[in-house]
Amino acid sequence: MPESRQRHKKSSRRYQLEPQQKTRSKSSPRWFGPLVLGIMGLGVVVIVWNYLRGDTASNGVLFIGLGLIAAGFLGTSFWK
Repeated sequence: MPESRQRHKKSSRRYQLEPQQKTRSKSSPRWFGPLVLGIMGLGVVVIVWNYLRGDTASNGVLFIGLGLIAAGFLGTSFWK
């Protein structure tokens, strides 16, 4: 009985034995951390100052302080 021909296997590998090395992203500059914390601190100071003014406290100043704190938290998410 004649033998059937064997299929040739492809030479490319389906799976890699070692994972590829990930490239490290750049770290943030040294001034970025204190800047972010300073912006958050400034937001707290603005809110406290708004409430210490007494009857002249306004919602606009409160939202500015909250916006500064939110900008600081957003900045911390990009801190590496």
